[in-house]
Amino acid sequence: MVAVSRHSELGSLIDAASARFTELVGAIQSDPSGGVGGDGCARVVVTGGTAGIRFLAALRGAPIDFARLHVFFGDERNVPVSHPDSNEGQAREALLDHVGIPEANIHGYGLDGSDMAAAVRRYDEVLARFAPDGFDLHLLGMGGEGHVNSLFPHTPQVRESERLVVAVTDSPKPPAERATLTLPAVARAERVWLLVSGAEKAEAAGHVARGADPVEWPAAGAVGRAETVLFVSEDAASAIG
Repeated sequence: MVAVSRHSELGSLIDAASARFTELVGAIQSDPSGGVGGDGCARVVVTGGTAGIRFLAALRGAPIDFARLHVFFGDERNVPVSHPDSNEGQAREALLDHVGIPEANIHGYGLDGSDMAAAVRRYDEVLARFAPDGFDLHLLGMGGEGHVNSLFPHTPQVRESERLVVAVTDSPKPPAERATLTLPAVARAERVWLLVSGAEKAEAAGHVARGADPVEWPAAGAVGRAETVLFVSEDAASAIG
């Protein structure tokens, strides 16, 4: 069941989601055995896009222990971290390079024109080592056609039912080559939060709220083990009953 959290505009959506994030991570870190890893560390998958990067920037002054935060990425483009299209690069600029998070806790894909099959294998190993029990939270943005991570409608990647990480070689949005977590990987998160704003996303948001076919609307398949929340601004909520 998707819980809908409505907000007047993107700014208030970010404020609400970042406050809730701070509360969640604080609760995990206050318990020595907290979180899915049972070690008091929060394991979070972050996302790119306008909403995702604004969310990260809003966390710069958050009263959490960044040394006990592990950051993963829902997808990445096959470009260097220094490239403006890099999700990791954008996340570093918005937040990660400005807080006391150890480099060892930033789990990027290491793409730089890399062989995609090798990159997928490496990230599988990262997940097995640092998130064997899944994630405390998977953050997601959403495209107007309902894509999340680099899982686009009617593609083999969105139909993947077993693997946690797959390559994309022909993304309908440039750049063409990407690595992405799959819906089975998203389903390993205790909580999934979708951050959605913009009138062009209203139709997709309505389908997500109604639990549509994920092959048609991939975001509808992004469901957490304990909680799924659609944070939505009013301009994107017109198709939600």
